[in-house]
Amino acid sequence: MPAPEPMPGYGQLLKRGYGSLTEAIKACGDCGWELSRQTWTENAYLGWGEVLLCGLCALGWTVLRRAAARRLFGPFGEWCNLQPKDAAKMPESAWKLLFYTLSWSYGIYLLFFTDYPFFYDPPSVFYDWKKGMDVPTDIAIAYLLQCSFYGHSIYATAYMDTWRKDSVVMLLHHVVTLTLIAFSYAFRYHNVGILVLFLHDVNDVQLEFTKLNVYFKHRGGVYHRLNDIISNIGCLTFSVSWFWFRLYWFPLKVLYATCYSSLQSVPNIPFYFFFNALLLVLTLMNIYWFLYIVLFVAKVLMGQMQEVNDVREYDVEDSKKTTTAKKKEAGLQLPNALKEGYVGRGR
Repeated sequence: MPAPEPMPGYGQLLKRGYGSLTEAIKACGDCGWELSRQTWTENAYLGWGEVLLCGLCALGWTVLRRAAARRLFGPFGEWCNLQPKDAAKMPESAWKLLFYTLSWSYGIYLLFFTDYPFFYDPPSVFYDWKKGMDVPTDIAIAYLLQCSFYGHSIYATAYMDTWRKDSVVMLLHHVVTLTLIAFSYAFRYHNVGILVLFLHDVNDVQLEFTKLNVYFKHRGGVYHRLNDIISNIGCLTFSVSWFWFRLYWFPLKVLYATCYSSLQSVPNIPFYFFFNALLLVLTLMNIYWFLYIVLFVAKVLMGQMQEVNDVREYDVEDSKKTTTAKKKEAGLQLPNALKEGYVGRGR
């Protein structure tokens, strides 16, 4: 097996990635629907039994979430005497924190406590790739968990979660993610899929944990400073980790491997354009959400933010209310503004 390739810089990523895409486009003179249909027929390995199992698990996630909200999270919020608005949203964050902690922990196990070298050597995700190759059981379990959860999440975002300003983008994200997971499994690109999921789940863990501390800051009619401090720290670390995992490591580890390294290992790799297009869409959505942080921080630093009513955590219903009373606090600290305003939605 070749020695691990050093992680490239952004310049090398753009140069080699763009060059590979351009050469692939020039070489694909017969690209079109007919070739796509033929490629799918020859390379996709996804049985109806696997689809049915994933659908049943997605239904199971939905049932489990409803039961947990009614019997565990909801009663706990009432016992803590949360404010009504916070009590209504707390079960959603608690549920997501539970799942993403589980999934990210499993990703840590796969990437750092097994023999898979994908994190330290991303190009290795395509070494020895063969169509229809067996998917290792431990990776297949991760795919079943994630694929079924995102199937559930499409329904949950539309009918169970609090509707927010970015909920339409969130639905698009879930559709893109579900498509990536399902197709990467069918085409046996599961190695790179594990890396993609790991780099995204960490932010969701931080996000939901921070949101819970925001909700628990005022409970029982009493202000709890510890939750306030934790949420302040959580917002700042979440912002940094979002950039580091999704906008630094994701392009340099994943996009470089899929755009450039994939063609070096498998010159005629199937659905090259399709998968890279979806990964680029995912990157654009990560940038879109990151702009919320940049714009919000800029408004706070420039003194333009008098009240927090136009950031993604606030619900659509709240944004429609006409607010005449302005915040009378003399000094709005940057961490407090981030905590109250930005802590919204994750991946």
